Amino acid sequence: MAEIKLTRVEQGQTKIKNVPIAVTPEGFWCCPSPVVFQKSFKAQNPLNKPKPSSSPPTTSVQKKPVPVSERRAAASAPSRLVPSDDQQCSTGPERPPASTSVPAERAPRPKIETLPRKVAIEFGEPGTCDMKVVLLGKQGFSVKLSVHRDVLIEKSSFFSDKLSELSGLSCLQIGDCEDVEMYVETVGLMYCKEMKQRLMKQSVPRILRILKVAEFLGFSSCIQSCLEYLEAVPWVGEEVEEKVVSTVLKLQGEGIGVNPVLKRVSSDISNVPKDTLSQIIELVLKSNEERGRREMKSIVLKLLRENNNLPSHARSTDICNDMIYRSCRSCLDSLLSLFKQAAEPGFADKLSDDREPIVKHIALEADNLSWLLEILVDKQIADEFALMWANQQELAALHAKLPIVSRYHVSCISGRLCVGIGRGELLPSKETRQLLLQTWLQPLMNDYNWLQHGCRSFDRKLVEEGIGRTILTLPLEDQQSILLSWVGSFLRNGDSCPNLQRAFEVWWRRTFIRPYVESQGNAISDSSVLSKKHE
Repeated sequence: MAEIKLTRVEQGQTKIKNVPIAVTPEGFWCCPSPVVFQKSFKAQNPLNKPKPSSSPPTTSVQKKPVPVSERRAAASAPSRLVPSDDQQCSTGPERPPASTSVPAERAPRPKIETLPRKVAIEFGEPGTCDMKVVLLGKQGFSVKLSVHRDVLIEKSSFFSDKLSELSGLSCLQIGDCEDVEMYVETVGLMYCKEMKQRLMKQSVPRILRILKVAEFLGFSSCIQSCLEYLEAVPWVGEEVEEKVVSTVLKLQGEGIGVNPVLKRVSSDISNVPKDTLSQIIELVLKSNEERGRREMKSIVLKLLRENNNLPSHARSTDICNDMIYRSCRSCLDSLLSLFKQAAEPGFADKLSDDREPIVKHIALEADNLSWLLEILVDKQIADEFALMWANQQELAALHAKLPIVSRYHVSCISGRLCVGIGRGELLPSKETRQLLLQTWLQPLMNDYNWLQHGCRSFDRKLVEEGIGRTILTLPLEDQQSILLSWVGSFLRNGDSCPNLQRAFEVWWRRTFIRPYVESQGNAISDSSVLSKKHE
C-alpha cells in the first residue's frame, strides 16, 4: 500500500496552500475532501518570480513533551500550514559535500524554477507533539501530521513495530500513499473516543477506504468499528455489495473475524438454496391471491433466468429439477381429479356457488403447470414434461365433457408446448411429438375460438406457427394425416380453427413438387450420361 522512507524534504520543493481544516470537539482533525486536495494541487503556479531575500533561519529549540492530559486542548487549536523545509525529517547526519578537487565535472545545480513542487499541509499542533508523520501522496502532495508517539504505539501495530525498531526516531515518512486522505482520517481516528458515532456519518465506500488503511496500519479497534458499521448499515446497490464482500473476504484471509458481515450474503446451513426454493415454489403454487401469485411468479421466473444465464461454473447447482417435476406431477393429479368432478352428470346443474370453486381450482392448477413449464423450458429440461403431457389421454378424454369456460386454460399448455417445439426450446422424441399432437391437437382446436377472444395472453400467430412447425417435424405420412384432418376442420370452422396454411404449403411442396423436381433431375442426369456414352 505504501513505501516507508526516512528522507529529507529538499528546499524549494514546497508551496504553501491555505486549506480549511476542521477540528472536532474530541480534538482530532477532519481531513479535507478530495476536491480540496485537487484544488490545492491545480492552484499551484510556477516559481517564475524572484523571491525576496529571507533572513537567515533561526535555530529551532526542542520543546519538552506535553503531558497527555494537555493534548486534547492543544489538539483543538486550528491546524497550521508551514513550509515542509522548516521542520525536516532526517535520521542521520547530512550527506557530506561533494569534493571540490574536480570543479569541471560537477553537475550544474538545477534552477529553483525547475524543481518539483508540493502542496504541504500540516495537521495538529507541532508544539505539543513529540512525533511527526509525513505522508507523500500522488500528484505532489506532502501532508505532515503532528502526532504523539504513545498514541501511535498504543493504537497501531505498524507504528509500534517501526518505532520500536527506531527508538530515537522523531519523524517518519511514508511514501507512495495511495489514499493520503484516508491516512489522515485514520490517524485522526486514533484520537477519537467515540469511533462508532464518527463512522456513522460516513458512506459505505468511504468506510471501505478507511478499513483498507486501518488494516495496513494494524489499527485493530478501527477495523472492528468499521466491520460493525458494515454489518449494520444497508448496502444500497449490487456494486456496493460486491465491493463490501470483496474487501471483507480479503480481511478474512488474514485471520480477521468477518463472519458477522459475511452472514448477510452466505449461510452455514446445508441445502439452504434447495430447501428454500422448494418452499418458495410451494407457497406460490398454493396461493389463491391472484395479484400476489402473478407478481411472485414473474419475480421467481426472472431470478431463475438470471441464474440460467450465468456460466456453468458460476451458477448455482441445479437444485430444483426433481422438485419441479414432483410439483408438475402433483398439479397433474390434482387437475385430473378436478376434471373428473366437473365431468360428473349434473355438475352443470349445480348452483354457481358449488361450481365456482372447482372451476377456479382448475384454472389455478392449469396456471401452475404453465408456470412450471416456463421454468423447465428456461432450464432446457422440458422434454420430460412434453412426454408427461402427451400421456394424459384420460385428461384429454374428459376435456370434451367440460364446459369450454372451465377447460380452455388446459389448452394453453398444449399451445405452449407446440411453440417450444417450433422454436427448438425442447427436443422431445418423434414418438412424443406424434403422441402430443394425437392427444391434444383436437382439444386445442375445439377451444381455439374461445382462446382468441377470452384469453388475453394468447398469441394466435405464435401458436399457429408453433403447431405448423411441430407437424412438419414428423414423417411425411403423419404430416399428411394431420393436415388433411385440419383442412376439413378449417373448411367447416374458418377463423375458429388454427390457420395452418404455411405448414400446409410446405407439406404440399414436399409431397407433389419435390418428387417431380427430383425425378426430372434424375432423368436429365441419366440422359446426359447416355449421350456421353454414345459420343
